[in-house]
Amino acid sequence: MSPLPHPRPTALDRRGLLKLFGAAGVGLATAACAGPGGTTTPSTASAAAVPTTGTPKGSVSFAHWRSQDKSVFAELISGYTKKYPAASVTQDISPSADYQSSALLEIRGAQSGDVFAAFRGAQFSSFVKAGVYEPLTSGSLIGNYHSTLIAAGAQDGTQYGLPYELVFNTPVYNQDAFDKAGHTSLPTDWDGFLGLLDDLKAKGYTPLVWPGGDSSNNGQFLNTMVMNNAPSDQMFAEIEAGTYKTTDDWFVNTLKQYKQLVPYMQNLPTGTSTTSATEQFASAKAAILAVGSFEISTVRSLGAKFPVDLVAPITTSTAAAAKYEGVYNATFILGLNAATKVGPAAYAWIEYLSDPVNAGIYANGTAQHVTVADVEYTNADLKRIEPWLTKKTLLDPLYQFLNLNISAAVVNSTVSVVGGTDPEQAAAHAQTIIDQQIKIG
Repeated sequence: MSPLPHPRPTALDRRGLLKLFGAAGVGLATAACAGPGGTTTPSTASAAAVPTTGTPKGSVSFAHWRSQDKSVFAELISGYTKKYPAASVTQDISPSADYQSSALLEIRGAQSGDVFAAFRGAQFSSFVKAGVYEPLTSGSLIGNYHSTLIAAGAQDGTQYGLPYELVFNTPVYNQDAFDKAGHTSLPTDWDGFLGLLDDLKAKGYTPLVWPGGDSSNNGQFLNTMVMNNAPSDQMFAEIEAGTYKTTDDWFVNTLKQYKQLVPYMQNLPTGTSTTSATEQFASAKAAILAVGSFEISTVRSLGAKFPVDLVAPITTSTAAAAKYEGVYNATFILGLNAATKVGPAAYAWIEYLSDPVNAGIYANGTAQHVTVADVEYTNADLKRIEPWLTKKTLLDPLYQFLNLNISAAVVNSTVSVVGGTDPEQAAAHAQTIIDQQIKIG
């Protein structure tokens, strides 16, 4: 979660968000589904109260967390102001963790964010509950998007926002490293994945670099680790509901598989930041970066020239038992502030970003796919990863959690196991926290 992660994943400070928004008990914004080719088509809402027609003028505050996209957005803003000379856009960028903890306070009343982004899941649901969204009702605007990819911006039949980024919360790998290790095809079962890691290690690579010390991204890898182990696509919603438990065999087995991966990870994985992990990967010391496609642009900014693609750990004993090949996320949900004083200009900015040509500028400039239809991808990394758009992928399950203390307990159990705790013990500890949270209710 991001990507979509960005995910990136798309990054989450889950405890801070729970304290601020009281996310426990909020209904799911969208159900998980099998891949970008799903069939959910949300309906639009009643007529908007914020004026969206007329001459765009005034200064638009655009609140988001993606500092790595600042220059690309600046290019788009330049084009926007040429089209609408009486209007301007200022980026109000916060670190992702800060955005999680303080964005609502700024967005409420339009102190910031005439147009704002939101993470899929708990933050989006909390924003809807707080009433900060002006529903998007224009069929022509929504028609610019793949209808199957914007359900994460809808709730109870109302389209509040437009998920803009399509990311894959699936590990990124160095193709040159795989070639040197003699692997021209991806592993299709657990033994094959471990064999790949053995061969990479034999060639002098750190096979798998994981940012276990970064609460924003250490859960991204869990998405692909559980996608074929869980008895249901709604596995984390079921854990939060108390139907499933972390002490169930499928989750304990996942933790045991984490333990098997420890010899292939970098030194002190539980203390590694995303920045450090990405640097190790970009320097070609590590062969697999266990985060997601949203980190590719950072890898390129660090000077990496090798070709990259995506690889997921297939955790089943046979290829036939695997239901999914990876995980995706539709996030960075664009919204119109219900309290904005510059409605036509703010709405025009969303329209401008939603144009396929401009969406292509964003996608190719940031190395991220988008949910806008008819976009031409020219970025070499996007072209290489484009086949993943039609693979069997699961919508990022981590965003099923709305009680973020429960989410933290589940993710922290993986960190604990990598740090040396027995899997059964880590699972039991996580379940104790979950039971307490469910009781608080």
